[in-house]
Formats: sequence, C-alpha cells, structure tokens
Amino acid sequence: MSRASKHYVLAAGGTGGHITPAFALATELEQRGHHVALITDERGAAIPGKPRSLTAHILPAGRVTKNPLSWLSGVRGILEGRRMALRLFESFEPSAVVGFGGYPALPALLAATSAGIPAIIHEQNAVLGRVNRLLAGRVDAIATTFPDVQRLAEKHGHKVHCVGNPVRAEVLELRNRPFPPFSEDGLLRVLVTGGSQGARVLSEVVPDGLSMLPPALRARLQVTQQCRPEDLEAVRQRYASHGIPAELGTYFEDMASRLADAHLFIGRAGASTICELTAVGRPAILVPLPIATDDHQTVNVREMVRAGGARAIRQEQFTGKELAKQIQAMAQHPATLANAAHAAWNCGRPNAARALADLVESFGGAPLMDVIRMGGEAKATTREALALEEAQ
Repeated sequence: MSRASKHYVLAAGGTGGHITPAFALATELEQRGHHVALITDERGAAIPGKPRSLTAHILPAGRVTKNPLSWLSGVRGILEGRRMALRLFESFEPSAVVGFGGYPALPALLAATSAGIPAIIHEQNAVLGRVNRLLAGRVDAIATTFPDVQRLAEKHGHKVHCVGNPVRAEVLELRNRPFPPFSEDGLLRVLVTGGSQGARVLSEVVPDGLSMLPPALRARLQVTQQCRPEDLEAVRQRYASHGIPAELGTYFEDMASRLADAHLFIGRAGASTICELTAVGRPAILVPLPIATDDHQTVNVREMVRAGGARAIRQEQFTGKELAKQIQAMAQHPATLANAAHAAWNCGRPNAARALADLVESFGGAPLMDVIRMGGEAKATTREALALEEAQ
C-alpha cells in the first residue's frame, strides 16, 4: 500500500551537527514520496551534502545570549523569523515541522506550535540543547540519539522516542564490512580528526604521543590526520622528526573510505562523530571539547565507553604519555582492538533515519486530506496565527 504524499518542513541550526541529520531525514522522506523544505541560516545552507531537491529557506533567527544588549535584537530576529515561517507554512501546508536544534530552528518551531501544526524536535547530543529545552514543553514528540539524555525534564518523558542520529549514507554502507585485518606484525592505521575548535590540541599532542609507543608498535603505524591550515607544516615536521609516516590534510573528501580502513580513531566526541564510529564499528580514543555547551561531549561518550568501544581522556589530562598508554592498552593485542570494534558496533543505531521518518510520518495527514477533513480549518489556523502576529 503506497503512502499518501505529505509536506514536511525541517528546521536546523547552521552547524554540521544540526544540519547533517536534517539532510538524512530529508532524503528518507523524499524516498517515501513526500515533499520537504528546509529552514536554516546562511551557514546551514552552505554546508555540503544537501539533497538537490531540498529547497532551503534562509530566515532570520535572532540569538538571545547572556549579554542584555543582545536581547532586543535577538527577540526581534526571532519574531521576524516566526512571521516569515508562518507565511511559508500557509503556502506549503506542512503536515509537521521537525527541528534539529540551534537558534535558526527556534522561529520555525514557534510558528508551528502557534499555528497548531504538529512539531517534533530531534536532539543529537546526550544533553538536551538550549533551544530544544525551550521547546520541549510545546512540541508533540522528542526524538533522541542516546537512551539517556540530561536536562530533559521527567514530565516530558512520555514524548521521548530514542531513534538514534541519522548518519551519511556512504558511512552507513560500511556497517556490514568486517573490521580491517589487524595482526601482531601488521600495520596499525590511525585516523585523527577534529573540528575547527578541536584540531589544534590533537596536532600538538598526537604526534608526540605516538612517538612514545614501544618501538615494535610505533614501527607499524600509518597515520592520517586532519589539521588546521596554520598547523599543517608544524605537524608534518613533528611526524618527520619522529620517523612516523603520516598523511596530513586540512580536509579529506573521502573520509568514509578512510574510516573504513582505520583500526583506531582519535578525535573529539561530537554526536555525529560518535554515531558514525558506532555505525561502522571503530574503536576510538575521544577527547571531549571542554567548552562545549553544558559539557555535552563528555556525556556523549559515556555509552560507548561503558560498552568498551572507546576510551575518553579529558583535555586537561590529554598528554602524549597518557595517549600512548591508552593506545598501548587497546592495540597491543589484535583481539583487544577487535573486541573494542565490536563493542562500538553494538552501540550503533543504523536505522536512525528510518525510525525518525516513521515517527514524523505518524503526525498529521496529507495536506489536501487535512483541508478536506477539516473544511479548510487547517489553513485558517495558520492565517489566524499570522493575523495575531501582525497585530502584535
């Protein structure tokens, strides 16, 4: 039995962590025959990976910080974005609006709840983000990546659905491939990456840490590392001085294939990173970003660490000596690394995009059927919300 075509609006902040799962959901919904539109900011619209058929609408967002000077302009931006979202909803008639966090998602979700349109939020991290906390009481459902989420009020528990975090299709395709062969005398391929805020400490610590490994293990290293442009030459010289072969770059287009070949990952603990590692089944040494909002990266790593798929090192303890100690503990014996890979794999939620799409589809009817069933009432609700907004 074919599904009736529906319209959905996805709203996401302008970072990869927010926008990438939105792209994955858009692809899944479009494959099911639905029409999807995206609301974001200029940064989000520029992030690679957007499905070609997905139309991006850039709306004012407004940002209210701890600085009182930002409050007036922030509220104005939110209200303007809400007004523009209501106009989009009047023409597009979405069956539901899905928010992925970040300030650009806020006006769209406020518009949806005021217009009586079903609203869903998806939280990528193990700590509910600020915008999602603000919206939790208003929305119809809360989709989570992890089974345990901090800063989520107990009274909203009946709305929660743990679906996972959708990952890129090219990464998901690797899930059923075996862990790369790793033997007592074979190569140990290490992949090191970090976001714009995280690459520097990795560039400073990882080369020296690898140099402290026992000679027999160090001689088997093959390193791939992503660095900041300004750090590239210094890192290259550091590896050369240690006699460790390393391929360095500021960006790798074929990151999925490099992850497929890697025996060990070293990097930050963003939700997208962890979900890709667990989707593929790659053991990791993770260094949570200490300035992440609500220290959410420290909480993100807990499930994978408890399962035995990763080790976490706080940044203040992330030294070359500590890194060498943890690598040696994981990679000294092939079975230890293979077991960690399997533990990471067991934490994966490969059906996240499908599960999230199922949840989204459960809200609202096809736009045309809604209007027929309600005698035009659905569209009238949006117009009433617009009129109220303009009166204010």
